[in-house]
Amino acid sequence: MSSRIWSVDDHLEDVLTAVRPLDPIELQLPDAQGCVLVEDVTVPVALPPFDNSSMDGYAVRVADVAGASEEFPAVLTVVGDVAAGGAAPPAVGPGQAARIMTGAPLPPGAEAVVPVEWTDGGTGGGPATTMLPAGEAPEGAGGEVRVHRAVEPGAHVRSRGSDVQAGDLALARGTVLGPPQIGLLAAIGRGAVRVRPRPRVVVLSTGSELVQPGEALGEGQIYDSNSFALAAAARDAGALAYRVGAVTDDADVLRATIEDQLIRADLVVTTGGVSVGAYDVVKEALAGVGEADAGEDEVTPGSGVDFRKLAMQPGKPQGFGTVGPDHTPLLALPGNPVSSYVSFELFVRPAIRTLMGMTDVHRPWVRAVLKADAALRSPADRRQFLRGTHDPDAGTVTPVGGAGSHLVAALAHADCLIVVPEADTAVEPGTELEVVLLG
Repeated sequence: MSSRIWSVDDHLEDVLTAVRPLDPIELQLPDAQGCVLVEDVTVPVALPPFDNSSMDGYAVRVADVAGASEEFPAVLTVVGDVAAGGAAPPAVGPGQAARIMTGAPLPPGAEAVVPVEWTDGGTGGGPATTMLPAGEAPEGAGGEVRVHRAVEPGAHVRSRGSDVQAGDLALARGTVLGPPQIGLLAAIGRGAVRVRPRPRVVVLSTGSELVQPGEALGEGQIYDSNSFALAAAARDAGALAYRVGAVTDDADVLRATIEDQLIRADLVVTTGGVSVGAYDVVKEALAGVGEADAGEDEVTPGSGVDFRKLAMQPGKPQGFGTVGPDHTPLLALPGNPVSSYVSFELFVRPAIRTLMGMTDVHRPWVRAVLKADAALRSPADRRQFLRGTHDPDAGTVTPVGGAGSHLVAALAHADCLIVVPEADTAVEPGTELEVVLLG
């Protein structure tokens, strides 16, 4: 372990300097969700591609329904039906109308659409609220419809290109593809796009005392919560997470497990075994990861993991480097639950989002006034991260639980981290502090 005491900022810079965005690939739309575009996408055709009706009703000429009312309706001859995706629509001439469905193209000669609620529905009776089935000839009045209201040109018509015009920029490079963006790409006819893929993150816990949830606890055993929390955090950051679970305190087993996982990892995250205890085997195991025999004349690049102490609480012991033949980045986090989660938010999440090619890789930081019953105590020369709840309306932040790195329940009720600077050993209520928002 390095004797240097690293600052939080220096360690983060070291991590982000070494991590590079993943190479772009082309993915089909269903697989591109959550990925980042690497190219501008322009609109090939106008959207919508033709004038179409926004209502079920009748396509009409404006002059034919001018002055129409309940007492003096305009009586028009129905020349046919226009359905979405149907055959070529009939032309609408003077004194005529065409029944039209929502999304159907506006027929030649028509200038507006009268909603069916403003007509008798083509039955010759009173005002209608439903239309006759498409393809069924209207009854009464010899195929006529009575219109009870006038309309303006373009009424209830979605004009060609009213959403986007051909040649417009649909999505800029750097856009994260969520459901609305996927929908837009499909609407303009793009079945695949070039993106940086979601990173594959392998998460594993270390410790012979760890038991999987749902199993019975033995003497001196605890449940493995870290691998579940960190895998969930990796997915929340945008990654594809693979949770390996707990590995015993055996350097050979841990080394073999990591080597087996490298085939599906763009980033490896371990938790536990990075302190100075006799059973902290991560340092020992990582010293040889990737150095399996590759033949007498071939050398496989090995580990470059540096274990260091940071001027922070919780999360003082950290490890970072690369392992395996592809120099896969690895972050080794402490084993205490709060330490591992805080470390993830500060270092692993930005690394994941850097791999994705995002420009904004950090959680948002704000300033808030400390709301507490007593002063906060913090160790000298360490940046402390306390759990808290943030009230954006009041501009305040309230601590949740204590400073202990094992307090999982307090972490579960927090929505932010309260940052106490290295130079401050006591912070009085009413002091303005920086806050990292976790929601």
